[in-house]
Amino acid sequence: MSPILEVEGLEKKYGNQAGCLDINLVLYPGEVLGVVGESGSGKSTMLNCISGQLLPEKGTVKFNSPSKGLVDIWSISNADQRFLARKEWAFVHQNPRDGLRMDISAGGNIGERLMSIGNRHYGQIRKAAEEWMERIELNAERIDHRPTTFSGGMQQRLQIARSLVTNPPLIFMDEPTGGLDVSVQARLLDLIRQLVHDLGLATILVTHDLAVIRMLADRILVMQKGRIVESGLADQVLDDPQHPYSQLLVTSVLRV
Repeated sequence: MSPILEVEGLEKKYGNQAGCLDINLVLYPGEVLGVVGESGSGKSTMLNCISGQLLPEKGTVKFNSPSKGLVDIWSISNADQRFLARKEWAFVHQNPRDGLRMDISAGGNIGERLMSIGNRHYGQIRKAAEEWMERIELNAERIDHRPTTFSGGMQQRLQIARSLVTNPPLIFMDEPTGGLDVSVQARLLDLIRQLVHDLGLATILVTHDLAVIRMLADRILVMQKGRIVESGLADQVLDDPQHPYSQLLVTSVLRV
């Protein structure tokens, strides 16, 4: 099986401060790669560089696009980059307000992504929006309600529906359960796990929560000061961490 994503030598700095340094990773179709580390470790910088939102200073990000073949996302045109971001990969933000249009309806949010890739049939767009609202456990009767009338957990599920309506094979998630109550987190995690399984999504998941990683991830990258200091199968890294920093992370969770 060929990788869906290959990252080599990726670097981004902010002055003298390292954002991410010498990042190398491979992601396969249907695989969930978890990225953990404390705040400031470089997780989000790395994710933003890989997902086309932040220009790196060095390195390549090669995406095996269903429509365009193997491309380096930082070497293609802006138009091609926008198309891939709308159709073939998706990004779920920690704060759903960063991934939603709060001034249009729930159905409009889902349908907008379909329209961005050329779908103009109103009936088909509305039907797809209703189907996705049901799939993420939102009442389809609220299709014309604005996201401002939804709870935080409902907004996050709506953002996920908006992201996945075009059936992308790749999704990036940045702390998708952050800021939610524990009971809401559990329900959202169950939904994410089911969607990832059913759709065969290749996923890069950034989080500080090792419980989330244990539940969702196949492999783990541990980051410290912008570098990957350990990688491996999720259970192996969590149950028998080798790097002192990984050991500290796991131990700190066990003490809580």
